[in-house]
Amino acid sequence: MEEDELCFPKLNTSCRKMKHSNLEATLTYNLLSCITLLTVVLNLLVIISIYHFRQLHTATNLLILSLAVSDFIVGFLQMPVEILLFQGCWILGDFICAVNSFLACLIISVSVGNMVLISVDRYVAICEPMFYSTKVTLKRVQLCICLCWIFSAFHSSWLLRDVLKQPGRYNYCYGECAIVINHVEGVFDFVVTFIGPFSIIIVLYMRVFMVAVSQARAMHAHNAVVTLQHSRTITAKRSEMKAARTIGVVVVVFLLCSCPYYFFTVTAENATLEASSAAVIWLLYLNSSLNPVIYAFFYPWFRKSIKRIVTLQTLKPGSSDANIM
Repeated sequence: MEEDELCFPKLNTSCRKMKHSNLEATLTYNLLSCITLLTVVLNLLVIISIYHFRQLHTATNLLILSLAVSDFIVGFLQMPVEILLFQGCWILGDFICAVNSFLACLIISVSVGNMVLISVDRYVAICEPMFYSTKVTLKRVQLCICLCWIFSAFHSSWLLRDVLKQPGRYNYCYGECAIVINHVEGVFDFVVTFIGPFSIIIVLYMRVFMVAVSQARAMHAHNAVVTLQHSRTITAKRSEMKAARTIGVVVVVFLLCSCPYYFFTVTAENATLEASSAAVIWLLYLNSSLNPVIYAFFYPWFRKSIKRIVTLQTLKPGSSDANIM
């Protein structure tokens, strides 16, 4: 009975398994597997949609594409690993543990960076619409996305430098994948990837909200004397505001999903991320499943593109030029 409780029964230094009933284990595995499959499929649809249809090659959608790529990596790589850790046993070796930890830190940083870039994009579109086309160009957005991924890679490498140099150095038993970040580095990471970025996001969206309310009042006041040209301007502003509301929902959901993770890493002793933090990590990863659901609910172009992809219309010649807006 005691050997059955060990991850590796033949090793005296083996970690112990976490106890779960058969029913609990079955229900949990099935639920987590469904969430993982949903995350992979939906984010893959977002990636294909924006990449394939030329009409979707806009600055805002490039940022959404970058976010979808990070969400896809979460579903394709991170979630399956967390399912394997359900019993508290790491069976993939110390090197893969270090790589998985680096990817987890990288994706979190990239997601936060994408949220900041998306908020800046919506701020310029709503608050400075006259300069949007000159300030926010495709090349500048592509550069910002590249810098976001590069900075996140450097940040993650620095934060996990000890684990990357010597994988498994913090493991107390065989079959564990432990990450230890000292208090100073944990606070620095908390400021760089949470306090700072989300302070910027909140300030920008407060400004966007104030401008949106004032524009809505102005549109209502002048609704009776609108010319055709002015009507087109209002339509454009309304579309921008609708996009801002959608992205706002994405940002709020990300905040709700990520706050428990960041508070856990700061309050936990030595910021040790183990199987005990599984619920917090899964809540953070759940955000990657919710983002494409939000797009499907708010964006008609995403629903149209899904229909074309599922019915294989994207395989026809000239399908990339289709009008789906």
